[in-house]
Amino acid sequence: MDPHSLIACHECDLLQRRIPLPPGGAACCIRCGAALYRNKPDSLDRTLALTLTAAILLIVANLFPVVGLEAQGNRTSTTLFGTVRTLYDDGMRSVAALVFVTTILMPLLDVGAMLYMLLPLKLGWVPKGLPAMFRLVQTVRPWGMVEVFMLGTLVSLAKLSHIAHVKPGIALWSFGALMFLVAAAAASFDADDLWARVAATGRRPQRFGAAAERAEEAR
Repeated sequence: MDPHSLIACHECDLLQRRIPLPPGGAACCIRCGAALYRNKPDSLDRTLALTLTAAILLIVANLFPVVGLEAQGNRTSTTLFGTVRTLYDDGMRSVAALVFVTTILMPLLDVGAMLYMLLPLKLGWVPKGLPAMFRLVQTVRPWGMVEVFMLGTLVSLAKLSHIAHVKPGIALWSFGALMFLVAAAAASFDADDLWARVAATGRRPQRFGAAAERAEEAR
C-alpha cells in the first residue's frame, strides 16, 4: 500500500485511505465526521494572486501615513514604523516590540515565505528550502495580528474624533484590505496541492531548448 495514499484524522487519529474528489468536494472522517481534506480548484494560482496583491498592499501600508490628525491648526501624521519608534522613544519598549512583531515582521514573513514557495513553482521549478518555508508559514501565521491592529486603530480614532479632526491615511485603507487578502489567501491555500505540484515539477526536465529535446529523445 502506498503510504502517500493514507491520511490520519487530526481529530481522532483514524488512519484512512485518500479518495479522488470532485472539484470543490471535501472528504470527512468516517468515524468522527471531521473534514480531512478538500479539492480546491486552482488553489495555488489563486493563493499566489492574492499573496502578490497582499505584498503590494503591505508595502503601501508601511510607507504611507496610517492616520492624520488636525487640532487647533496643527497637523500631524505618522506611519506604522513611526508609531513603533515613538513608542520605543517614550519608554514603552515592550509595547513597541509587540506592535512591530505582530503588525510588521510577522505579516512580512508570512507574505514573503508564501511568495518564495509559490512563485518559483508557478515558473516551473522547486525553490530550495521549501519545507523550511512551509514550516515558517505555519509558525508565523498565528502571530500576524493585522485585524487586532485595525480594531485598536478604529477604537482610538473614534475616541479622538471629538477633540481633533481625524483623516484616515492610505496605509489604514491598505491595512483593511490586507486583512481580508491574507485571510482569503490562507483559506484558498491547499497544502496537498502544493506537494503535488512539487512532485510534478521535480519530475520535469530543468533544461530548455534543443538540448533538452535531444536529451528526452535519447531517453
